[in-house]
Amino acid sequence: MSRRFEEIDWRPTPMGEISLRRRRDVATGEDVHEVKLGDEFLMSSLFTAGEIALSRLGLAELPDGDGDGDGDDGGDSYADVAVGGLGLGYTARAALEDARVRSLVVIDALAEVIGWHREHLVPLGAELTADPRCRFVHGDFFALAADADGLDPETPGRRFHAVLLDVDHSPAHVLHPRHAALYRPDGLRRLAAHLHPGGVFALWSNDPPDDPFTATLRETFATAEAHVVTFPNPLQDGEATNTIYVARTAS
Repeated sequence: MSRRFEEIDWRPTPMGEISLRRRRDVATGEDVHEVKLGDEFLMSSLFTAGEIALSRLGLAELPDGDGDGDGDDGGDSYADVAVGGLGLGYTARAALEDARVRSLVVIDALAEVIGWHREHLVPLGAELTADPRCRFVHGDFFALAADADGLDPETPGRRFHAVLLDVDHSPAHVLHPRHAALYRPDGLRRLAAHLHPGGVFALWSNDPPDDPFTATLRETFATAEAHVVTFPNPLQDGEATNTIYVARTAS
């Protein structure tokens, strides 16, 4: 049996002190992994429905065949996907469960988080590092998204069929002030330039749907919708919700 509580790792980072903890849930007897940045909880393996829905709702908007407009039907596996924010890996794993995904680039600003996966200190680390389609990139998603060279430092100018983002608490509640520019019209236009025609941008938010932000998405993308994801919250003996924004460029 595991310990009731264990701090697996703690390190100072440019964004603050980050820690990986494991505790035993007394109700289920299962281990729960949690990540804190300073005094804020960033993620928990107890709540993964939103992260999984980010991939599933985003990728659901992709066509069944090659949608990059070049006339080449890539078959079942054609989609190149970028994920901003590795976290505990649930968004990445859900993307890899989609048979259309042929490559996945996962970008995280914290080398420590990538290290936890490579060292198999988190539950999905071994699975993600063993999948040849998955590659981790240590970098600033927001800086890469704003740069013409794009999201993959190994292939400048590369475009993706889908970009899935789960870093900030919401467009209005960002972890760092410089992130805010992405959620404005100019930032969204720069991000959209890294997508193929008909490509998808999906965003996780911990806040209820923000109608002004949805309207801002529609200024840049051909379509944009906010989806509410509801899931059990055993800590409050009730339900909790996340919002997943899904926007698509013109085909």
